[in-house]
Amino acid sequence: MNDVSKNTKIQVKYLEYLENGEYNMLPPDVYARGFIRSYASYLGINENTLVKLYEREKGIERNIKKRKDKNSLWESINFSGLVITPKYIAAAAVIILAVAGLAYFYGELKSFIAIPRLLIYSPQDGSVAGDNPIQVSGLTEKGAQVFINDQKVNVKENGEFSENVILQSGLNSITVKAVNKFEKESAQIIKVQSNQKDSGGADQEESIKNEKSAAAEKERQNEMELEIYAKSDPVWVSIEIDGNLVYSGALDPGAAKIFQASEKIAVSSERGNDTFIKINGQEKGSLGNNPELVKNVVFTKNQNP
Repeated sequence: MNDVSKNTKIQVKYLEYLENGEYNMLPPDVYARGFIRSYASYLGINENTLVKLYEREKGIERNIKKRKDKNSLWESINFSGLVITPKYIAAAAVIILAVAGLAYFYGELKSFIAIPRLLIYSPQDGSVAGDNPIQVSGLTEKGAQVFINDQKVNVKENGEFSENVILQSGLNSITVKAVNKFEKESAQIIKVQSNQKDSGGADQEESIKNEKSAAAEKERQNEMELEIYAKSDPVWVSIEIDGNLVYSGALDPGAAKIFQASEKIAVSSERGNDTFIKINGQEKGSLGNNPELVKNVVFTKNQNP
């Protein structure tokens, strides 16, 4: 609610009065209408429609108050001669439409204020992983975006999502975040223990030396070698070798990783312009020109992109 107040310049108490339908607590109509127009503009809803709904509901409130004030008079009236006419039917229809419109408005307002639903199916927090990679799956609300360790994943139309995550040896923290169309978000952090040895945990500098010394031999055997590194900031990458996911994690600046393949290597990165590639020791430059997500860039032993 504080974020809404900041963006609309409307005090929190007046936003609460509008949400609860306490129009008698609002300032004079000229200010109240201004609040509604600002709120409607913030929500992206037609301003005139909301103002008309407000005026109708406030008119209904005035009529109800008048009836309560004249309760004794109404009690003395004999309704036995009351006849239902088209005029009464039309008035009832208008009231029903007004109430339905307000209900829709309050529904949209509730969706704007609420954070998205986020349910994690697997893995369980505090679990011990027997496989690597593991599958992270769950459910969010329709239309929301999901990020796992800040990497955007595909979400089905019904809100279900699933993604494989490579674990490092030891305790891993997996952050799952859902963001709805109003930029409201909810997040969960799952702790998973992995007792498997981390293939990337060996001394990086020694590994690079050993792999480079074997590069000439592997070229003669018609294999390809890919070296990947980040220049300025850490970047999240995933590597598939001959159709199998072998790495998904953060790539620190200056800490290159080297992979070999018989046929092809597919690379995905959260920022293409900060991810650089070498093939068999030959510099190929960055994956892209912009700081955008790049997916499944394929390098083969016979043909490079």
